[in-house]
Amino acid sequence: MYAPFPTSPLPAQRTGPGGGAGRGFAVVDVETTGLGRTDRVISAGVYQLDPDGEVTDHWYTLVNPERDPGPIWIHGLTSEVLAGAPTFPEVAAEFAERLRDRVMVAHNALFDWNMISREFSRAGLRAPVEQRLCTMVLARDLRLPLPNGKLSSLAAHFGVSQRQAHHALDDARVLAEVFRPSLALARNGGVPLPLTTCVAVTDLGESAPAGPSRGSWSSSYRPARKRPACPYPNPGRWVDGSPLMQGMRVAITGDTATDRQLLEDRMIEAGLHIASSVSRLTSLLVTNEPASWSGKARKAREYGTPVVGEDAFLQLLREVAPHPGA
Repeated sequence: MYAPFPTSPLPAQRTGPGGGAGRGFAVVDVETTGLGRTDRVISAGVYQLDPDGEVTDHWYTLVNPERDPGPIWIHGLTSEVLAGAPTFPEVAAEFAERLRDRVMVAHNALFDWNMISREFSRAGLRAPVEQRLCTMVLARDLRLPLPNGKLSSLAAHFGVSQRQAHHALDDARVLAEVFRPSLALARNGGVPLPLTTCVAVTDLGESAPAGPSRGSWSSSYRPARKRPACPYPNPGRWVDGSPLMQGMRVAITGDTATDRQLLEDRMIEAGLHIASSVSRLTSLLVTNEPASWSGKARKAREYGTPVVGEDAFLQLLREVAPHPGA
């Protein structure tokens, strides 16, 4: 059991000049009105850690999304609670200082990054983050014996108590507490940290609407078109700890932080088969909501199909093995 981090205010401390992990890490959690591109951040929690994983500061804010708050039964933040909160442009400068020159750490980090990136872009700004680290990917690389990719499972593995799930500050605290021993395990075991370069959503083809804080977002990447057939036969299911292989049938369910067509283009380029449904032949299901009741997720549970989050899948896409018959 690791000593818990505090949740009362602490003075900010700098850990030295330089970028990236030279100043340490910013462990982040955001609660949102939903999972889509038009959804908004309604609260944010940040724990600043030094390069050794020790806490130096933490910060929390509510954010008025100026729209319906979404699934209140999950995050508990009503319109009445958020009515007097600052808008994102009003907290952007302080939020930016919490992130600047640090590696952003989050659970399913691509989702948090893209939600944050969109909010900064709506405010006419750019989020000052160069690299992110996903604790789901790090747990996989460390081969931790977890039953699933949930933060609660990672917390239980390290003996960390969740006090208020889906509260941004408490989720950030839990994540910081599990990241500290994970960081130590990685360094002691010579496991490279899975750092990913952060690309702003505007660089992926998304464009901001008129006005700093309202309107809808859309992707202008390119029009839908018929996908080419995969030239490789299916080599079977993906096995945790091994690379993807050309010909594997990969299905996606739920909203993705990455533009879906861009994601599918990368899969095609890697030699993967994009499966429109889940069957006994499906090699892998990609979803940011493994417990959802979508048809694909239910079939994956029924067939025992391997499931990974989007950020972990993007890591796997970096090195897809050639088909054995190629």
